[in-house]
Amino acid sequence: MGTSVQVTPLCGVYNENPLSYLVSIDGFNFLVDCGWNDHFDPSFLQPLARVASTIDAVLLSHPDTLHLGALPYAMKQLGLSAPVYSTEPVYRLGLLTMYDQYLSRKQVSEFDLFTLDDIDSAFQNVTRLTYSQNYHLFGKGEGIVIAPHVAGHLLGGTVWKITKDGEDVIYAVDFNHRKERLLNGTVLESFVRPAVLITDAYNALNNQPSRRQRDQEFLDVILKTLRGDGNVLLPVDTAGRVLELMLILEQYWTQHHLNYPIFFLTYVASSTIDYVKSFLEWMSDSIAKSFEHTRDNAFLLKHVTLLISKSELEKVPDGPKIVLASMASLEAGFSHDIFVEWATDAKNLVLFSERGQFATLARMLQADPPPKAVKVTMSKRVPLVGEELAAYEEEQERIKKEEALKASLSKEEEMKASRGSDNKLGDPMVIDTTTPPASSDVAVPHVGGLRDILIDGFVPPSTSVAPMFPFYENSSEWDDFGEVINPEDYVIKDEDMDQATMQVGDDLNGKLDEGAASLIFDTTPSKVISNELTVQVKCMLVYMDFEGRSDGRSIKSILSHVAPLKLVLVHGSAEATEHLKQHCLKHVCPHVYAPQIGETIDVTSDLCAYKVQLSEKLMSNVLFKKLGDYEVAWVDAEVGKTESGSLSLLPLSTPPPSHDTVFVGDIKMADFKQFLASKGIQVEFSGGALRCGEYVTLRKVGDASQKGGGAIIQQIVMEGPLCDEYYKIREYLYSQYYLL
Repeated sequence: MGTSVQVTPLCGVYNENPLSYLVSIDGFNFLVDCGWNDHFDPSFLQPLARVASTIDAVLLSHPDTLHLGALPYAMKQLGLSAPVYSTEPVYRLGLLTMYDQYLSRKQVSEFDLFTLDDIDSAFQNVTRLTYSQNYHLFGKGEGIVIAPHVAGHLLGGTVWKITKDGEDVIYAVDFNHRKERLLNGTVLESFVRPAVLITDAYNALNNQPSRRQRDQEFLDVILKTLRGDGNVLLPVDTAGRVLELMLILEQYWTQHHLNYPIFFLTYVASSTIDYVKSFLEWMSDSIAKSFEHTRDNAFLLKHVTLLISKSELEKVPDGPKIVLASMASLEAGFSHDIFVEWATDAKNLVLFSERGQFATLARMLQADPPPKAVKVTMSKRVPLVGEELAAYEEEQERIKKEEALKASLSKEEEMKASRGSDNKLGDPMVIDTTTPPASSDVAVPHVGGLRDILIDGFVPPSTSVAPMFPFYENSSEWDDFGEVINPEDYVIKDEDMDQATMQVGDDLNGKLDEGAASLIFDTTPSKVISNELTVQVKCMLVYMDFEGRSDGRSIKSILSHVAPLKLVLVHGSAEATEHLKQHCLKHVCPHVYAPQIGETIDVTSDLCAYKVQLSEKLMSNVLFKKLGDYEVAWVDAEVGKTESGSLSLLPLSTPPPSHDTVFVGDIKMADFKQFLASKGIQVEFSGGALRCGEYVTLRKVGDASQKGGGAIIQQIVMEGPLCDEYYKIREYLYSQYYLL
């Protein structure tokens, strides 16, 4: 029997709700993503609450609310205490995302689901990994290896690979195969025939235009609005796709010497960009190479101004401008307030770069046709005055007195308990008259390291604890150099250093901008006032797909190439999920699952895996051949058993058979085309084949629907008449492989 694998969706199947899935591998429970939406509705987390205490590890794939928004609440309220794993950008930017979410709501409501301390506490459990780093679990997870790989959607976004006994479980949601300004494309296509692939159907029904066309349309509609004396609002996330949008605007403004102001407005805008500047190695190859050659950091923004409060934006002179403000859903944050102000002016533009979450204001405005008016709730926090302030202060005074009374009662109970424990040990005040003292002058009874000095004939009152303060004898050791010390008493522990560093308030250790921090430490008594109003939507509303996800056509192509043995579909509308499921059943693999919330499916591999030892006698006769960075060899053996009963590979008792020559390796036709061109051979692609010279054609073929556990066998078919050119090209082709 293969590695046991069960998948249980906790949220985010047959809909676009947050992502959260339980993946159990041989009894070890992974929580893969721990998302929430911008409504922060605890009812979404009921399935998670039932299993939170059984979770052994948490894997986070992206630094946005849909993938990690419930982590602080789950650790505070639901009993989740497992270690968390992510990449460095997911950890840092996810932390800032949750800060921004909390501050955006605390200013307009009595938000109490979690606090900033809860956020810090949750993210302190995160172990950060780099791309392709194999991390070996221990204890209950012994034998399981996890590794993050490039997803291409958000900075630090991850495709998780979980390996046990040679079988791979791949979790790949929200991946993007396209290379963009900020990020390289996903490496999902490099995985072939994994035992289980868990992926989403979010974009299964969508097709996208070319990147160049999309970017040009994006810039055209913005410039048209600005030149018409209008303002542009882009509701964005805190630290996700907004980075790509800023790069597009920054580069275009630099190339065309434009002067229209651009503002990035979140509670953590400055900290976000400070972090991003240090994450160049996580970005696209073009950004990394540009920094190597010119030392120019792509996020030394010259045209984008960072703001952390709406009051700063209000000080900007009137005139056309672009504001990228959180939140993308328009449910809270600066984008909500700015929309209410700008929506009534027909010259303005609200440009959505991603689909709004279900049942949010952004989703309503993206309807076709859009509504002409919407009802919104405007809330703000104001200081208490007059009778309300007096009542608040009176209540606080009453609470302080109650706390002081509780503290005093608690202290008395502790003293009584300590007296009771002293009596159990033996009361040093009681003089035993049945046993004569060692000295008639002074009796010194011992209790542990404590000595109480009693004067003969002294009778203490019954209410006293001791006739004098206890005296502790100094029993330290001395040598020729003085008192002997324990060096460990003077070592500063790593966790103490980390805690001290966090308390300094350094922005680069996960803390807030100065302006945002002032909002937290403002202790002025206040209340939230709200009023509902109807907003006439006269501004232009435009949606353009800058989500950074592969479209339906690309998803199908990638899944056909990966060809998993078993496929699990999650996160997507019911229509999209069923569409992709039927396609995959016909063209990808026969085992496709789309479970409901709470439904556990068993996707255990049908293959049988055995552990065998390679005997020393066998290995002493194996001849290895170096092929690139590896050494390979033919091994002919028979299975036997060792004295302990375990399986072992032993040398054959008969002469081994001869082996045909094997070509080891894989080549890309595009690379081989360049190689032939460098040798002076005229070469071009024609009809999916590589035409070499006048007569020879090369075509790469393979069976992506092949069943079984082996890798897909791909062949290069060479066609053409037998001539000098044919043999020459064949020789060049052989040179691209290792021969074994």
